[in-house]
Amino acid sequence: MLTQTAEHALRAVLYLARHEGTRPVSADRVADALGAPRNYLSKTLNALAREGVLVSTPGRKGGFNLAVPPGELSVARVLAVFQAPSRQTNCLLGGWPCDAEHPCAVHARWTALLEASRAPLRSSTIAELLEGTPLIRLNGVGGGPSRD
Repeated sequence: MLTQTAEHALRAVLYLARHEGTRPVSADRVADALGAPRNYLSKTLNALAREGVLVSTPGRKGGFNLAVPPGELSVARVLAVFQAPSRQTNCLLGGWPCDAEHPCAVHARWTALLEASRAPLRSSTIAELLEGTPLIRLNGVGGGPSRD
Protein backbone atom coordinates (compact mmCIF):
# COMPACT_ATOMS: atom_id res chain seq x y z
CA MET A 1 0.00 0.00 0.00
CA LEU A 2 1.17 3.52 -0.76
CA THR A 3 1.19 6.38 1.68
CA GLN A 4 -0.80 9.38 0.50
CA THR A 5 2.43 11.31 0.01
CA ALA A 6 3.95 8.53 -2.10
CA GLU A 7 0.82 8.43 -4.24
CA HIS A 8 0.91 12.21 -4.76
CA ALA A 9 4.60 11.97 -5.61
CA LEU A 10 3.98 9.29 -8.22
CA ARG A 11 1.10 11.25 -9.73
CA ALA A 12 3.27 14.39 -9.86
CA VAL A 13 6.15 12.53 -11.53
CA LEU A 14 3.75 11.08 -14.10
CA TYR A 15 2.37 14.57 -14.76
CA LEU A 16 5.88 15.99 -15.19
CA ALA A 17 6.89 13.08 -17.42
CA ARG A 18 4.02 13.98 -19.72
CA HIS A 19 5.57 17.47 -19.94
CA GLU A 20 9.03 16.11 -20.71
CA GLY A 21 11.12 18.48 -22.79
CA THR A 22 9.11 21.57 -21.87
CA ARG A 23 10.02 24.44 -19.61
CA PRO A 24 9.89 23.82 -15.85
CA VAL A 25 6.39 23.31 -14.46
CA SER A 26 5.48 25.24 -11.32
CA ALA A 27 4.43 23.45 -8.15
CA ASP A 28 1.18 25.42 -8.28
CA ARG A 29 0.40 24.14 -11.78
CA VAL A 30 1.12 20.54 -10.74
CA ALA A 31 -0.98 20.93 -7.57
CA ASP A 32 -3.89 22.38 -9.56
CA ALA A 33 -3.69 19.59 -12.14
CA LEU A 34 -3.65 16.90 -9.45
CA GLY A 35 -6.14 18.54 -7.10
CA ALA A 36 -3.56 18.45 -4.30
CA PRO A 37 -2.91 21.10 -1.64
CA ARG A 38 -0.24 23.48 -2.96
CA ASN A 39 1.97 23.66 0.15
CA TYR A 40 1.86 19.90 0.62
CA LEU A 41 2.71 19.18 -3.02
CA SER A 42 5.46 21.79 -3.05
CA LYS A 43 7.15 20.00 -0.13
CA THR A 44 6.70 16.68 -1.93
CA LEU A 45 8.26 18.01 -5.14
CA ASN A 46 11.17 19.53 -3.22
CA ALA A 47 11.81 16.20 -1.48
CA LEU A 48 11.90 14.50 -4.90
CA ALA A 49 14.36 17.14 -6.09
CA ARG A 50 16.63 16.60 -3.05
CA GLU A 51 16.73 12.89 -3.91
CA GLY A 52 17.64 13.52 -7.57
CA VAL A 53 14.32 12.42 -9.07
CA LEU A 54 13.43 15.99 -10.11
CA VAL A 55 15.34 19.13 -10.97
CA SER A 56 14.15 22.34 -9.34
CA THR A 57 14.60 25.60 -11.19
CA PRO A 58 14.17 28.67 -8.95
CA GLY A 59 12.65 31.97 -9.99
CA ARG A 60 9.49 33.37 -11.51
CA LYS A 61 9.70 31.08 -14.53
CA GLY A 62 11.04 28.21 -12.47
CA GLY A 63 9.50 24.96 -11.47
CA PHE A 64 10.23 21.27 -11.78
CA ASN A 65 11.34 18.83 -14.46
CA LEU A 66 12.39 15.20 -14.31
CA ALA A 67 16.08 14.71 -13.51
CA VAL A 68 15.99 11.21 -14.99
CA PRO A 69 14.49 10.22 -18.34
CA PRO A 70 11.10 8.49 -17.85
CA GLY A 71 12.45 5.31 -19.46
CA GLU A 72 15.19 5.10 -16.83
CA LEU A 73 13.19 6.19 -13.79
CA SER A 74 11.74 3.24 -11.89
CA VAL A 75 8.50 3.48 -9.98
CA ALA A 76 10.38 2.12 -6.95
CA ARG A 77 12.84 5.03 -7.01
CA VAL A 78 9.99 7.55 -6.85
CA LEU A 79 8.15 5.71 -4.10
CA ALA A 80 11.28 5.03 -2.04
CA VAL A 81 11.56 8.73 -1.20
CA PHE A 82 8.34 8.47 0.84
CA GLN A 83 8.02 4.81 1.77
CA ALA A 84 10.02 3.90 4.85
CA PRO A 85 11.71 0.53 4.45
CA SER A 86 9.89 -2.22 6.26
CA ARG A 87 11.71 -3.05 9.45
CA GLN A 88 9.70 -5.86 10.85
CA THR A 89 11.14 -6.59 14.26
CA ASN A 90 8.55 -9.00 15.62
CA CYS A 91 7.90 -12.45 14.30
CA LEU A 92 4.69 -13.04 12.36
CA LEU A 93 4.06 -16.03 14.58
CA GLY A 94 4.37 -14.15 17.86
CA GLY A 95 5.75 -11.13 19.70
CA TRP A 96 9.40 -12.17 19.77
CA PRO A 97 12.20 -10.81 17.54
CA CYS A 98 12.67 -12.44 14.16
CA ASP A 99 15.29 -11.66 11.52
CA ALA A 100 17.68 -13.36 9.10
CA GLU A 101 20.06 -14.28 11.94
CA HIS A 102 17.25 -15.66 14.13
CA PRO A 103 14.54 -16.72 11.66
CA CYS A 104 11.24 -18.29 12.55
CA ALA A 105 9.56 -21.03 10.52
CA VAL A 106 7.89 -18.56 8.12
CA HIS A 107 10.67 -15.97 7.89
CA ALA A 108 12.27 -17.14 4.62
CA ARG A 109 8.96 -17.56 2.82
CA TRP A 110 7.60 -14.21 4.07
CA THR A 111 10.80 -12.40 3.05
CA ALA A 112 10.57 -13.98 -0.43
CA LEU A 113 6.94 -12.86 -0.76
CA LEU A 114 7.82 -9.29 0.21
CA GLU A 115 10.67 -9.22 -2.31
CA ALA A 116 8.42 -10.64 -5.04
CA SER A 117 5.79 -7.98 -4.36
CA ARG A 118 8.40 -5.20 -4.72
CA ALA A 119 10.05 -6.53 -7.88
CA PRO A 120 7.48 -5.09 -10.33
CA LEU A 121 8.01 -1.61 -8.86
CA ARG A 122 11.76 -1.91 -9.40
CA SER A 123 11.40 -3.17 -12.97
CA SER A 124 8.61 -0.80 -14.10
CA THR A 125 9.51 2.64 -15.38
CA ILE A 126 7.55 5.85 -15.51
CA ALA A 127 7.63 5.61 -19.32
CA GLU A 128 6.05 2.16 -19.19
CA LEU A 129 3.23 3.45 -16.99
CA LEU A 130 2.58 6.23 -19.49
CA GLU A 131 2.62 4.07 -22.63
CA GLY A 132 -0.26 5.13 -24.83
CA THR A 133 -0.95 8.42 -23.03
CA PRO A 134 -0.44 11.70 -24.90
CA LEU A 135 2.28 14.17 -23.99
CA ILE A 136 1.12 17.55 -22.72
CA ARG A 137 2.70 20.67 -24.13
CA LEU A 138 2.40 23.97 -22.28
CA ASN A 139 1.33 26.87 -24.49
CA GLY A 140 3.43 29.88 -23.58
CA VAL A 141 3.83 31.35 -20.14
CA GLY A 142 0.17 31.74 -19.24
CA GLY A 143 -1.30 29.24 -21.67
CA GLY A 144 -2.96 26.02 -20.71
CA PRO A 145 -1.96 22.56 -21.73
CA SER A 146 -2.53 21.06 -25.14
CA ARG A 147 -2.33 17.35 -25.87
CA ASP A 148 -0.42 15.65 -28.66
